[in-house]
Amino acid sequence: MASRHLSRSIVLQSLYEWDFYNKKPALKDIVERDIKDFGPGLEELDFIYALSTGIESHIDKIDKIIEQAAPEWPIAQISMVDRNVLRIGLFELLYTDKKEVPPKVAINESIELAKTFSGPTSGKFINGVLGTVYKQIENKE
Repeated sequence: MASRHLSRSIVLQSLYEWDFYNKKPALKDIVERDIKDFGPGLEELDFIYALSTGIESHIDKIDKIIEQAAPEWPIAQISMVDRNVLRIGLFELLYTDKKEVPPKVAINESIELAKTFSGPTSGKFINGVLGTVYKQIENKE
């Protein structure tokens, strides 16, 4: 498994636990434990911390975007895995350097996370939401 993909998987698992327990304990503590458990020897720790802290600091904006892009799915009704996959994908689409993570890579990685960790239709749902947001971004540029 590629280093960045494993890093995203660790962030997803950490976000899931953080979300499950109503954002307690601190996300940073969960991330640190998950790195030890799932990513010993992983070298790109900065990527994990940038992703998790970035999502945490922008979570309200990201969740509003999810609700706008999927109006028939209130945020609380989206499965916890899909909700957190969308948070990762949207953070990468909106807040990261496009040269470091091109939009299509961010979308593809999110779809792969959904296929691995969620249900059989999750990949299509994630693709639909992130594709909608990406088209809106493209139209603004």
